[in-house]
Amino acid sequence: MSSVSESVRGVVAAHAHLMVEVDKIGDSDDLYENGMTSHATVNVMLALENEFDVEFPDADLRRSSFQSIDSICRVLETLGVGNAH
Repeated sequence: MSSVSESVRGVVAAHAHLMVEVDKIGDSDDLYENGMTSHATVNVMLALENEFDVEFPDADLRRSSFQSIDSICRVLETLGVGNAH
């Protein structure tokens, strides 16, 4: 697991308000099925922007961008965050 993925997990653990511990969720598991709400998604997005010093463009502000750890890492990679996976 990359340090970016580990950081994303930390942000998700702190802000997604999941029904299960984040370490019990696989990288491709659906965060919404595990309890993340649209409100929590905004908190996750803001925390990720702060953590990685990036800004999510409007085109990436969709449910699928934040659906899983993997999808978040893919978006971060397109924003220039190195070694996102």
